Amino acid sequence: MCKGLAALPHTCLERAKEIKTKLGTLLQKPDSTIDLIIPYPEKPEKPPKAQKPSPEEALQWRDSLEKLLQNPYGLASFCSFLRSEFSEENAEFWVACEDYKKTKSPVKMAEKAKKIYEEFIQTEAPKEVNIDHFTKAVTMKNLVEPSPTSFDMAQKRIFALMEKDSLPRFVRSEFYHELIK
Repeated sequence: MCKGLAALPHTCLERAKEIKTKLGTLLQKPDSTIDLIIPYPEKPEKPPKAQKPSPEEALQWRDSLEKLLQNPYGLASFCSFLRSEFSEENAEFWVACEDYKKTKSPVKMAEKAKKIYEEFIQTEAPKEVNIDHFTKAVTMKNLVEPSPTSFDMAQKRIFALMEKDSLPRFVRSEFYHELIK
């Protein structure tokens, strides 16, 4: 039996039917490839190269983490800075949540929710973010039936932490000072 989030048992059943159909096709066509059974994920598209902001635009980031995170170049610079401090998990979690919110398919949403939970939320996760027990409990409850808002509380807590702690350090860093020259 499949374990996981509430939507997964239905997903497992659908996946089993899909594999059964593909196996039937494979048995009928011996020259078929294994790709019929185990599809490979499509290659992710490379994002367009981010354009360096003007010093004036970069100066606005001092007072607005939101503007910094919305700018592809700002986000990349901020992540590089956090990586240099071995603390990039907060920004990675924030980005993963933004991507998650754009997911339309309930099946994909459940898959992404599980991945985000395992990577950032669960105790001893590889990139565990620092959220309080109440926020963690609410997030886990929200994941019983994943929705675009499942991670909102945790994402807001991490945003506040980055705004209070990481942004001021970034603004004092050489990374930022190079941008405003």
